Amino acid sequence: MRIYNTLTRQVDEFVPLEGNKVKIYACGPTVYNFIHIGNGRAACVFDTLRRYLIYRGYDVTFVQNFTDVDDKMIKKANEEGTTVKEVADRYIKEYFIDADGLGIMRADVHPKATEHIDEILDIINELVRKGHAYVASNGDVYFDVHSDKEYGKLSHQPLEDLEAGARIAPGELKKDPMDFAIWKAAKPGEPAWESPYGMGRPGWHIECSAMVRKYLGVTADIHCGGQDLIFPHHENEIAQSE
Repeated sequence: MRIYNTLTRQVDEFVPLEGNKVKIYACGPTVYNFIHIGNGRAACVFDTLRRYLIYRGYDVTFVQNFTDVDDKMIKKANEEGTTVKEVADRYIKEYFIDADGLGIMRADVHPKATEHIDEILDIINELVRKGHAYVASNGDVYFDVHSDKEYGKLSHQPLEDLEAGARIAPGELKKDPMDFAIWKAAKPGEPAWESPYGMGRPGWHIECSAMVRKYLGVTADIHCGGQDLIFPHHENEIAQSE
């Protein structure tokens, strides 16, 4: 089978890393609202790919996560006067209603970010130890993009070009505008977990690296996601995972 490869920007022959096994990870929804038709289209595409590989006789493991803690979810919970967990539970249930209606197979595993804090912190600690991440004075932890000479290779944008439009938001203590948060220090009223850096929660990108490693190993065969995730989400995943 030949499949378009975002990294090479060409249609490549698909060869599994290990015999007849195919390990697929799909970035799932951030569950702060109903999915829209674009989310549904992406899910149908990945479902079709998975079913075709099974039809061809491959042993497929398919993992799709739920991002169940992030800024949008905290905002939604505050607006409704409820908790982030209640928002997540409600929209995960709604996701399955819609996905079932579209005939999409359930993933072999549907992991949630909040259930993998230990695995997330394992990677963060490793990145800090190796000098690829640093701890800001307020307890945020940032990935140092300049520590990765290949940063930008997935979106095919040199770091200098990416930096040209980047800004440091108020309250951020980055060394460089392109550095991204892998751990966010707790703010009053936000969900938070203990860490070596103080109470806080995961950044958006780090959760997928942790869940890929737990359920599929160091390297997956295929990583799916909407085209809008190529940068920064998948770019950042590659940087921190490699």
